[in-house]
Amino acid sequence: MLRELHIENIAVIERADIEPGPGLNVLTGETGAGKSIVIDSLQAVLGSRVSRELVRTGAPKASVSAAFSSERAELWLRERDLESAGRYDAENPDDSGVLIRRRISAEGKSSAWINGENATAAELRELGALLLDIHGQNDGRALLDEANHRAYLDSFGELEGELAAYREKYEAWRETKRELDRLDMNEREREFRLLELERTIQELEGARLSAGEEAALTERRELVRNSEKLTEALDAAYEALYGASPSATELAGEAEGWCRRAADMAAELGEAAGEISSALSELADAAERIRDFRASLDIDEGEYDALETRLAQLRRLEKRYATDEAGLIAELERARGEYDALKNSAERREELALELAKRQKTAYNASKLLSHKRGEAAKRLAGRVQAGLRELSMPGVSFETVLEPLEGEPGFDETGCDSVRFLMSANAGEKPGRISRIASGGELARIMLVLKDALTERSGPDTLVFDEIDEGVSGIAAQRVAEKLAHISRRKQVICVTHLPQIAAMADTHLHVEKRVERGRTYTAVVPLDRAGRIRELARLHGGDNITDTTLKSAEEQLDAASEFKREER
Repeated sequence: MLRELHIENIAVIERADIEPGPGLNVLTGETGAGKSIVIDSLQAVLGSRVSRELVRTGAPKASVSAAFSSERAELWLRERDLESAGRYDAENPDDSGVLIRRRISAEGKSSAWINGENATAAELRELGALLLDIHGQNDGRALLDEANHRAYLDSFGELEGELAAYREKYEAWRETKRELDRLDMNEREREFRLLELERTIQELEGARLSAGEEAALTERRELVRNSEKLTEALDAAYEALYGASPSATELAGEAEGWCRRAADMAAELGEAAGEISSALSELADAAERIRDFRASLDIDEGEYDALETRLAQLRRLEKRYATDEAGLIAELERARGEYDALKNSAERREELALELAKRQKTAYNASKLLSHKRGEAAKRLAGRVQAGLRELSMPGVSFETVLEPLEGEPGFDETGCDSVRFLMSANAGEKPGRISRIASGGELARIMLVLKDALTERSGPDTLVFDEIDEGVSGIAAQRVAEKLAHISRRKQVICVTHLPQIAAMADTHLHVEKRVERGRTYTAVVPLDRAGRIRELARLHGGDNITDTTLKSAEEQLDAASEFKREER
């Protein structure tokens, strides 16, 4: 769960320290106060794209840090040797934790750290998927895209393993088909392609490519470029060791002799004499290495130009083929393979046709097995969503998860052999239709809430974040949504931005986002509310700034009713 969130210089928030608790955490505040900035900050610290517009005007940088406790993230951390640095609670040093920090400069550049170690945005996203599930203000619209329905179903049915096994067979079929398609080109195209491949092979073979050559040439070029300075330095070093009078070796030999004489009078100096003798041996070795390296600097006059010419040739090829040295070598092998295949296309085509038929059957059978699993999951998901929606003041709703076979050959694609579509009817007696044509904004929000409940029941991150999941919801429906959030928060930490008093009343932790203007600057603070503060905020959510004894009394009753509901739930 999310333990701490520190925000500094993000938009209108100069500084905020937020400590969500377990259960349901609610953020309320007037429109424009900065509630969604808290969500933006969470998204930033977990790897979303950031820009300089996120940095508070006039600030040199912005930063967000978040501390989590998460068993799901422990393996990820251990694999990267990061678990020990993430202690978030000094009073409980045995608790393993995750500490993530991200900094954004005024120029829009960002840096990130996980438990004190540098991290990429991709690593933040990978780890973030284990820590948080964020439902943004527009994420309910994802339900309108039927391409997402299959992913929801597979996640609910925990079919990731079956899908991966199917895709392995699908990719084998697709690669064989691609190779066969290349051979199925007409004769004119075949001859043209052979000429292209011949030119590629001749050019790359003529370049006499070898792995590691470019790095070796670059290193040699730098040595040649600095050969005069190197020669001067090496000559001076060798002269100091052997040529000068007295030289370093002569002085060391003289020192050894004096030490040995002294050792006759003080035995403990014998060790010093031995150390000088060892040093003399090491000086001799060093001098030999200097002499040998100096000899290698007898460079031909044209060597530098030859190195430049060869490096330029390699880099022209890399630019032409848009790859590096290793890629050029791989391209040569690929071109040779394709050339040989085209030259022997008739025989190869027959082999591939047989292989394709075999792999198509294997992939199709795997897709049918996946489809069977989806069918079982679809029935469970439809029942779960329909029951959940009826609990959210949609008594006449019907919900179906429909699987339809893909049309055309081969009857499957990378997702399997099914298209998946959610259908619903909001009213009893009406035929279910596509969600995109039937569902209102409030109904979309409720469907997504029920889906999130179903998808995260047995797995998923420990923390769910909802940014205005209550869109288009009011009255009894709002009360049911509040109860559903309270129910989910029994097994997950929930953080919810809301404008509904029904949801705010259910909170275990109520955070108020308030804005003020001082000296022409806007400041936003996030303040935890006590009971009195909560009652006043609930009254404001009900009736705006016109807070009366009546609205305060009503708010207090609502808070007490919510507390009673949660006690009964637990």
